[in-house]
Amino acid sequence: MLLTVIVTASCHARAGLGPPIVQPGVPGVGSHTIAAEKAIDLSEVQHTAADVRFMQGMIQHHAQALDMTGLLGTRTASEDLRRLALRIDLSQSDEIKMMRRWLETRGEEVPAEHAHHIPGATLMPGMLTPEEMNHLAQEKGREFDRLFLELMIKHHEGALIMVEQLFATPGAGQEPEIFAFASDVVDDQRIEIDRMARLLTELK
Repeated sequence: MLLTVIVTASCHARAGLGPPIVQPGVPGVGSHTIAAEKAIDLSEVQHTAADVRFMQGMIQHHAQALDMTGLLGTRTASEDLRRLALRIDLSQSDEIKMMRRWLETRGEEVPAEHAHHIPGATLMPGMLTPEEMNHLAQEKGREFDRLFLELMIKHHEGALIMVEQLFATPGAGQEPEIFAFASDVVDDQRIEIDRMARLLTELK
């Protein structure tokens, strides 16, 4: 959407027109009007080192979420959890592919998806420790369901922290593609957190 605004602004500016241009705000911040010259400048925004770190870290973050949903097959009888896991699998698998492509096209390093399995690896906010993953893998039935929901809520909340850190870094998160992706992460993760919280309440 931001890219469309920018392109439109550029065309209007060259034509000598001056319609109001609304730039969407980051999550939690309202939109505001900007001048055509500013919109044209935004079309040339380049990615930053913070953007690269965010994408690299989010690949690891998403990969662990897929590790977690992979445990459901033999450990739960809950159809609600199976549907939730399928949603996470489909969306985050696609997003991993997108993030890898984003890094590749910019000549940046693409991390191995399971680098977080390496002993001593730095974990992104909300990611489970090896001990927490082992604990989850040992449970079955209702206890597994409860622990899975609690840990996945924590995991999702960590993704929100990552986006907050990105947008709090000067100059970061402004490239149209990464802005749109990070904003979608916030929307999707909040929806899933709400859904998991309801399932957890019902389970208890």
